[in-house]
Amino acid sequence: MNWPRPLDPLRSFKAKTGLLVVASLFLASLTFWITAQWQFRFALLAALLAALAVTQVLAHGMTSPLREMTAAARAMATGDYSRRVRSTSRDEIGQLATAFNQMAEDLEADDRYRRELIGNVSHELRTPIAALQAVLENVVDGVETPDQQTMRSALAQTERLGSLVADLLDLSRLEGGAVPLQRTTFEIEPFLDEVIRQAAGPSGPLPARVEVTPAGLRAVADTARLHQVIANLLDNAARHGSPDAPVRVRVRVDQDSGQLILDVHDDGPGIPAADRSRVFERFTRGGAPDGGTGLGLAIARWAVELHSGRIEVLDTGPGCCIRVSIPQT
Repeated sequence: MNWPRPLDPLRSFKAKTGLLVVASLFLASLTFWITAQWQFRFALLAALLAALAVTQVLAHGMTSPLREMTAAARAMATGDYSRRVRSTSRDEIGQLATAFNQMAEDLEADDRYRRELIGNVSHELRTPIAALQAVLENVVDGVETPDQQTMRSALAQTERLGSLVADLLDLSRLEGGAVPLQRTTFEIEPFLDEVIRQAAGPSGPLPARVEVTPAGLRAVADTARLHQVIANLLDNAARHGSPDAPVRVRVRVDQDSGQLILDVHDDGPGIPAADRSRVFERFTRGGAPDGGTGLGLAIARWAVELHSGRIEVLDTGPGCCIRVSIPQT
């Protein structure tokens, strides 16, 4: 139902409040004004003027959050998301001020993320592009010959560039919620064998030891997203662990919570306790010579969170153990 809004032409909320008070008092005292004597009429007129003055004073404080919101909104239009609205009231205006502050915080976080992402992506793209350009310039200038080693170096930089772009696209889709989950029931061990087989690099197959308890364990998850998680964890473990020691993958179902527990363990230097909460952030690298793109663990975190699961670094030592927990209901 559309209620009438006769006060919309007025531009001041204080004027609307004052008019409302005066109209209410006038209608309520109309009969008294007609029947009362003159001295009572003057007293009633004085009461109306006093009520109007008090209303204006109170309305000024009531509407101050609205004026602050107007100023903050204009600042946001220029890119300044730091301004907040101060409001101690518990009425609808106070609730609006609280919602406005939350919106401002979200917009500030999004703007900060956008700026950081542009800066990080620009920095990450510059390195392989500059290396590839240097190789090609040397070939064109005759400094180097286009032999197998030179071309392999150019190919490595091209592959790094392509991997970075693919990771960025995956992360963008995951964060934007454009990747719907398609849960299926599947057997864990052959699934892990296929992931490990595809994780083989130019140096040969990835050394890994898989332990699934019990045998024939089945899980419920999106196989494409879970493949993405495990592949990134295996890549991280292979880069930080010893090339001679196999990556250990253990899978079981927790009897208390009913969650699927997947641990990926390497024998590398491990992650300091102070850095364990940051390793799943974008463009955070470990200490391996080839730090990767810095997006693999961020992608793994987002894919796990799509399953309403949890990913964490365990304090097991020696080495590093990353645990993934995914609900099975």
